[in-house]
Amino acid sequence: MTQEYVLAIARDAVITTLTVSAPLLIISLVVGLGISIFQATTQIQEQTLTFVPKIVAIFASILIFGNWMLNILISITTKLFSQMSTLGL
Repeated sequence: MTQEYVLAIARDAVITTLTVSAPLLIISLVVGLGISIFQATTQIQEQTLTFVPKIVAIFASILIFGNWMLNILISITTKLFSQMSTLGL
């Protein structure tokens, strides 16, 4: 196992993590920004107001993007397991 191979695996892991988490983070950011704008315009400064809409948005996005995210994770795992036989581990 060479350094280039280890770095390629680490790079693939980081890219996969960013790719899989991006839709959830973006949706959470947009919902949080929308709620912050709503709170600023109505002057309702309740701290717990942001949690419920964000949780609902995250659950909805998991329902929408879950299959896609799972397929990416399965493909990277399958790739890693298939490469293990060439390493002699």
